[in-house]
Amino acid sequence: MKKFIVLIAALTAVITSAARNSYIFLAPGFEEIEALTTVDVLRRANMDVVTVAVGDSKSVAGSTGITIMADSLISEINPECAEWLILPGGEEGVKNLHENALVNKMLLKQAKHKGGIAAICAAPARVLAPLKILEGRSCTCYPGMSKEIYKYGGDYTAGSVVVDGEIVTSEGPATTLPFACEIIRLSRGEKTANLVAQAMLSRY
Repeated sequence: MKKFIVLIAALTAVITSAARNSYIFLAPGFEEIEALTTVDVLRRANMDVVTVAVGDSKSVAGSTGITIMADSLISEINPECAEWLILPGGEEGVKNLHENALVNKMLLKQAKHKGGIAAICAAPARVLAPLKILEGRSCTCYPGMSKEIYKYGGDYTAGSVVVDGEIVTSEGPATTLPFACEIIRLSRGEKTANLVAQAMLSRY
């Protein structure tokens, strides 16, 4: 009987882990390519990705004026067991993420529990770095923002995508595809990441 209970508990843990959501935060002024490409690619790998509006409306306008209807408001989610918290860039979007207390609280809690955090473009330098999440970590960001990484103890590394443990950072719009594929690799394995990339004719 004990063995049966242990087996059920193990299976439950696996199922729960496999079904965990990832959340991508969309603040007004977010960079559309970085946000939407990431969502698209992760969903091709059957990852559960929830788009989250940082504000009072699910309708969020991006940096070039494309308006997206998010799945949830930030006030509606509870990412206690999130697989990933994902931050797109965009100058105004990143400013709004940085200034949002709920975003900061969720990121700090995710970092404390060593959950996955992925940020691209200006987000590593202007959201993660000030929270000291990148302290002592190798990371990248939009070229020209390395001083902001160093200021808060991060180790800037030039590269399209940089992985340090459970943290993935990337440079900008053109590096979004490998950024998303790297998240897949860490979550679903090399084979799945390669299959998704090949289906999109990517050389990831």
